[in-house]
Amino acid sequence: MTSDAISRFPVPDLADLPADIQQLFYDVSEKAGFVPNVFWVLAHRPDELRAFWAYHEALMRRVSGLSKGEREMIVVATSAENNCLYCVVAHGAILRIYEKSAVIADEIATNYKKANISDRQKAMLDFAIKTCNRSQDIGEEDFTLLYQYGFSDDDIWDIAAITGLFALSNRMASLTSMRPNAEFFAIGRDFPIADPIATQALTNKPKVNEPMSQQYEPADDRRR
Repeated sequence: MTSDAISRFPVPDLADLPADIQQLFYDVSEKAGFVPNVFWVLAHRPDELRAFWAYHEALMRRVSGLSKGEREMIVVATSAENNCLYCVVAHGAILRIYEKSAVIADEIATNYKKANISDRQKAMLDFAIKTCNRSQDIGEEDFTLLYQYGFSDDDIWDIAAITGLFALSNRMASLTSMRPNAEFFAIGRDFPIADPIATQALTNKPKVNEPMSQQYEPADDRRR
């Protein structure tokens, strides 16, 4: 059964929200062209929305050894680990914009170890996933490995803090059955596909003459 509801909890009317929250909605809408559903859903408790957004901005906008794209990689990878539909879709869109890639978010959400990213970024995501699943096992060996890839203590803090913040976000999104805005699915899909093998033009004619669709028709192997 499908539903158009963006949350299983009541969603407030804009006019009923405090003035500063209304202004936040206007600001976000002016920048993005729409209000992401996370704002509407968390506005069910305005004080918690304020606290969440303040921490989000402190982590995701600060000067850091992590690029904005790398921060979004952490969100997408750990949200996929937590099976969070909303955060994978929404932050996948942001990641595509920052990295100017139509495919990177899908790769990272599916299997970041096979994604077309650097070894440094894979080490970053390994640590994020360990923080997500087994933070009690973090040890000095994890720091040593990250140092070898050029991460500072501040960078390592950022990786863990982003993972922690979105662990909260993932769980609230799942609790509320938060639905991604339709706009997110299309954002960043028009960047060129960088894979030369996937995009190269065919230079030789196919060896078979029948249409491609016929080549994949199932054989009628029923017993007569």
